[in-house]
Amino acid sequence: MTQVSGNGYLIGVDVGGTKVAAGLVNADGEITFPMRTPMAANNAAAGLAAVISAIDAVRAAAHSHPGTDGSISGIGICAPGPLDPRTGIVINPPNLPAWRNFPLAAEISKIYSLPVRVDNDGNAAALAEALWGAGRGFRNVFCATIGTGIGTGIVFDRHIYHGRTGAAGEGGHMTIDYRGPRCGCGKRGCIEAFASGPAIARRASERIAESNRASTILDEAGGRLDRITSEMVGRAYAAGDPLAKEILQETALFLTVWLGSIVDLLEPDVMILGGGAASMLLPFFDEIRDQLPTWCVNSHCQDIPLISAHYGADAGIAGGAALCRT
Repeated sequence: MTQVSGNGYLIGVDVGGTKVAAGLVNADGEITFPMRTPMAANNAAAGLAAVISAIDAVRAAAHSHPGTDGSISGIGICAPGPLDPRTGIVINPPNLPAWRNFPLAAEISKIYSLPVRVDNDGNAAALAEALWGAGRGFRNVFCATIGTGIGTGIVFDRHIYHGRTGAAGEGGHMTIDYRGPRCGCGKRGCIEAFASGPAIARRASERIAESNRASTILDEAGGRLDRITSEMVGRAYAAGDPLAKEILQETALFLTVWLGSIVDLLEPDVMILGGGAASMLLPFFDEIRDQLPTWCVNSHCQDIPLISAHYGADAGIAGGAALCRT
């Protein structure tokens, strides 16, 4: 796919199972005119129309500000995987079943006559952090986004490491316990099955059910175990709930085991954690650093900064745009 050069504006697009977000991104990674529109996943044409609608909304907003609309030089899209980042074809995403071997990049490029890049959200978020965010100034960056799942990206010298076929970087599906719970990917004991938002909520529900302990977590859920979310665990921890602290400390330990292997494999210059669950775990970053030598053979592991991501809810927009900058 065509490389975008220069300092013009870019449109970053974040495609999810229920929404499409888009925004205008300048050469410094600053986002303006963020837009959100519902994602229609009932058929391929409807899904494409939702993406076009979001892009058109950003272009219309940019057009009202002189000097922006005319200098849009590319469109970058975070799309659900599996996909082929070299061709921009979305292969068979579970949460968008209407897109099967769908040439997303080619379709969007044909409509707007602009270069288009497509990649998954973990890779794109890592690149945005490397270019403009918490990883700026570091040569080799490992970034993990911890939310509904755990998406990761590896950036070497401002370029995403894609592997042989474009499928590399699935760090969320590294197994840390082969006897562990089954992950949505089908494997057992992936870090995603232990430390994602739903995994945190599941462990909280199980712990309350097993011990019958009173907890602010259950109060937050209105007494319903099936309504517990990771956000409730985070709020309970902030209110001083002991069980919530135990759950988050345990999550931090799981992440420490995992990050120890990441360091031994990659030895990156920096490790960045983003996403809603990572924000909740920020008070435990020092604990992760302190325990890292127990789970890592690299004697310099504590020299590697572990920091919070710069981009929050708009990481996908920044990430999409970042795809066009390298």
